[in-house]
Amino acid sequence: MKVVLLALLTLGGVGALGAQAPADTTRVTGFVDVYYAWDFNRPPSLDRAYTTQPARHDEFNVNLADVALALARPTVHARLALQAGTSVQSNYAGEPRVGSVSGPDLARLLQEAYVGVRAAPALWIDAGVFYSNIGQESWGSADNPTYTRSLIADYSPYYSAGVRALWQATPALALRLDLMNGWQTISAPNRGKAAGLRIEYAPRPDLLVGYSDFIGNQQPDSLPSRVRVFNEVFTRLGRADGAAAWLTADYGAQRAPGGGWDDWYGVALVARRPLSRRVAVNARVERYQDLHQVIVTSLGAGGFAATGASLGLDVRTAGDVLWRTEARLFHGDRALFPEASGALGRGDGFLVTSFALSL
Repeated sequence: MKVVLLALLTLGGVGALGAQAPADTTRVTGFVDVYYAWDFNRPPSLDRAYTTQPARHDEFNVNLADVALALARPTVHARLALQAGTSVQSNYAGEPRVGSVSGPDLARLLQEAYVGVRAAPALWIDAGVFYSNIGQESWGSADNPTYTRSLIADYSPYYSAGVRALWQATPALALRLDLMNGWQTISAPNRGKAAGLRIEYAPRPDLLVGYSDFIGNQQPDSLPSRVRVFNEVFTRLGRADGAAAWLTADYGAQRAPGGGWDDWYGVALVARRPLSRRVAVNARVERYQDLHQVIVTSLGAGGFAATGASLGLDVRTAGDVLWRTEARLFHGDRALFPEASGALGRGDGFLVTSFALSL
């Protein structure tokens, strides 16, 4: 299926929608996020289930480290960012292997690798690997209101490969259109293409509302097509003192093998409030349900359905290191979460603390 998507740049700084002509600049940046996490269920393999960060239990490790080179000129821009870390290994594990030169081995090293040209005063056309058109939560933890990402963020695309159009239609309205290989894939899962749409509208500085979507087939060519359709609506409301709230709701459906549709949904509400210039607190409540296991491969019978909550504290040190600590709990509708005994339980939770520095 040949389709196309329109969308705007995601909130966490997912690639510039830059309609204005930039001055000639070349920048080298970096980011390092190291963490320690303790999972209350003490999974025997040390791999934590269902979330990409923190990915490991009772272990000091690197969540994400990246280095990037960005070029901006009046009529061309480009970005190359290389990365590593446990969240990278977890998030890119689903890269398809089609042929002998595809799969996660190379793909997970590429955070972004794109080149773009300015086709009109308010329009850029980019090609390569870039952040997805979907979501309010960024890939880098320091750009998110919470340290860990919500379930709806972990189970919707963070990146894609293809061509995108970024159009700043008005100062308040931005649109993005993508033609891509598939749902969070650099290697194409089949000979078709997928598409999506993102629209962001900011009628005033303290309010943003938006919509994004995806349509495509993720099945290999050896299997019958099963079209996947995904929709997301989101809003952000901020205050002059830096306090803000993010609400995101997802609904998706995929053609079932015997006819009809298998659907899933998710919702997350996140709030963040600064207590001082260097200290802030954040909280989240969320729900995710995928009973047909279209997106989430459940470890228990009956598919995945769980409710979660988190509470976090952020401290920015005098050396500009961001120290983030978060407690997060999950409760499943049925037994879903690995326990130390090897059995599955209905509950899970963890504590994580992280030190991160943007270079």
